[in-house]
Amino acid sequence: MDVENIPNMLDFDLAEIYEVETGALKRAVRRNIERFPDDFMFELTQDEYNNLKMSLRCHFGISNNDNQHGGIRYMPFAFTQEGVTMLSGVLRSPRAIQANINIMRAFVAVREYLLTRASESAEIAILKERVALIEQATEMSAEHIHTLYAAIDELATKPPLLDPNRRLIGYKRSS
Repeated sequence: MDVENIPNMLDFDLAEIYEVETGALKRAVRRNIERFPDDFMFELTQDEYNNLKMSLRCHFGISNNDNQHGGIRYMPFAFTQEGVTMLSGVLRSPRAIQANINIMRAFVAVREYLLTRASESAEIAILKERVALIEQATEMSAEHIHTLYAAIDELATKPPLLDPNRRLIGYKRSS
């Protein structure tokens, strides 16, 4: 198994997080199986499940709770981070819907950030070109040119400072 495909979470843990029954989660996945390619989700084999149980018991001292209800009927689904994300889009619980909305907002925020940085990088490249033209046309000293390039590079790497007294807008983040 590739490192990229190592599961992050099992179906029963995700069912608890998304506040749905494990059976409902499995049904939603099976109804939307085309949304879950092998690098998003797979079903554990009996050997994998036994190894996982043994590992958890040895590592964390977890007892064998499967025998309380006669064991498990179906092997758990294992989800990668992409599968966990996709799962939030196929479940109907309020928590899953909110998670999906938050994921979409995060993607939009990342895209906007990247577009802003790309336009700033383009502007800085234009400034460097103009300085090179000025350098060729005039007899600027090497010290002045170095200072100018250093200032441009500083603009490219440092984010603008925010006024600490500035009133923030947007969503309130929990501490």
